[in-house]
Amino acid sequence: MPPYRSPFRRFLSAVGEAPKIPLVILILFLICGIFGKWIAPHDPVATSFQLALTPPCWVKGGSWAYPLGTDHLGRDILSRLIVGAGVSLEVGIMVVLFSGLFGALMAILGGYLGGKVDVLIMRLVDIVLSMPFLILAVTLAAIIGASKYNLIIILAGVAWAWYARVLRAEVLKIKEGDFIRLAVVAGCSNFRIMVQHIFPNIVNSLVVLATLNLGVVIIAEASLSFLGLGIPPPAPAWGGMINEGRNYIGQAWWLSFWPGIAILLVVLSFNLLGDWLRVRLDPKFRQTRL
Repeated sequence: MPPYRSPFRRFLSAVGEAPKIPLVILILFLICGIFGKWIAPHDPVATSFQLALTPPCWVKGGSWAYPLGTDHLGRDILSRLIVGAGVSLEVGIMVVLFSGLFGALMAILGGYLGGKVDVLIMRLVDIVLSMPFLILAVTLAAIIGASKYNLIIILAGVAWAWYARVLRAEVLKIKEGDFIRLAVVAGCSNFRIMVQHIFPNIVNSLVVLATLNLGVVIIAEASLSFLGLGIPPPAPAWGGMINEGRNYIGQAWWLSFWPGIAILLVVLSFNLLGDWLRVRLDPKFRQTRL
């Protein structure tokens, strides 16, 4: 019998096995997202036309007071990146939370109850998934209007169908398990079976999907902000920063370069961490890897 390990020790062991570079990047992203307003060296929305288009500190004319340079309004790029991480983090977590839970609910209802309920839910899923994710989000954003909370509602309203489609397949397999049949024979209600027996068995898949989906949501938020349909200025948003810098790309490359690099690193890190979680939490992938 293996020695008992506390949940905290198991957590530390799991963290120790995670890919190091993506984990460090995501920890920094989390710190900036939570404490960005306090650790940013300058006010991210304060303008100064005397400092406009100051280059990074290692370029001639740059200043160590603004290590990544300033934008066309003299706002510190580093401060806007740090505070903008909080916007991406808030939107990403809220969208994944709402869409993941609602998608899991629809998957459980359709997969377990079956019949007309399943047909209705899956036809709705087919309708949502038949339209390109970003095009549908852009259309809804243009109709509803640009704001942070509208953006969360739009992205969650589009993303839930992906969770429902994938998790429904898991529910159909779990539904055929002997422990479900025993629960039915024991007289458990459908609600109790869905909550106590089915949902706990799809949590691992839900966590993996949520981790992978966070990267997609961050790209979607940046894309909508780039198009002027996401976070309204002057609030710092990575997509909006890229949009503001595109008119100066020839003379001030750093305006668009740094937010683009931030999006690339964070999204890539979420994808790598999601792949690692899938291997660790899914027995099929673990056996394949072994």
